[in-house]
Amino acid sequence: MLSPRHIIFAAVDHMFQQASGDRAGAVSDALEALARRGVPVVLCSHGTRAQLEPLRRKLEHVHPFLVEGGGGLFIPDGYFNLHLEGATRFGRSFCVPFARSHAEAAAALPEIAEEAGASVVGFAQMSVREIARNTGLSAHDAELYRQREFGEVFFLAGETEKIARRFSEVARKKGWEAVPGDPLWEFRGRLTRNGPGAVRHLMAIYRKALHGKQRSIGIGSSAGDLYVLSATDTAVIVPLREDEYDQRLLAALPHAIRAGQLGPEGWGEALMLALKKS
Repeated sequence: MLSPRHIIFAAVDHMFQQASGDRAGAVSDALEALARRGVPVVLCSHGTRAQLEPLRRKLEHVHPFLVEGGGGLFIPDGYFNLHLEGATRFGRSFCVPFARSHAEAAAALPEIAEEAGASVVGFAQMSVREIARNTGLSAHDAELYRQREFGEVFFLAGETEKIARRFSEVARKKGWEAVPGDPLWEFRGRLTRNGPGAVRHLMAIYRKALHGKQRSIGIGSSAGDLYVLSATDTAVIVPLREDEYDQRLLAALPHAIRAGQLGPEGWGEALMLALKKS
């Protein structure tokens, strides 16, 4: 493995919702330029491993990746010549979990909902057809989204501010985190044994493997990407729409670099900005 000065963490969800046809060319070109320089790009997604794998194959991605909002860190077999503490083999990769399993979350969700007086419907209770109908996903994408390994996704039925607040409070007291969404909520329990989180954990592995002081660069566009951007040394924010940035990100990261373009072009520009830093 070459010894780059930077490791890039790229949150891909919002960008690839807008990528189609030739528009994705800017991303591919930047990725190829980074690959020639030996700069690793770690793909980060709120989606499942099943959702991210087709994109990894399309991009010929060979580096580690994060799924389910940092709930799981996956490292290809043989990528590091190190013992990976806390890792379990998953096919051709090793997984270091940073969240409790889907089975644990699916079991805890109805118990917490009952105590909070809330009505919830988790993915574990829904068919693929129901998920597709309620999310607007195709049946194929709904099936991939349903293949969760960490935490659970759910609808909070009849949601009011009071019920939502009560549900979040009960979840927190029992060691779970309920993240509001529109309309989907995320329900997860963090594992504390792995320290500061997946991004910093992976950076520690890179520095140990490369015997260096590599710095991290995060690229994202929405508040949901904060788990990546807040954990990197330098953050690059891509606009959601033309000249419109997520204000929550700007408030949380006032010193972040702003990419000028949106969508795939902006993501490609962000990668090129990162390339200059390498």
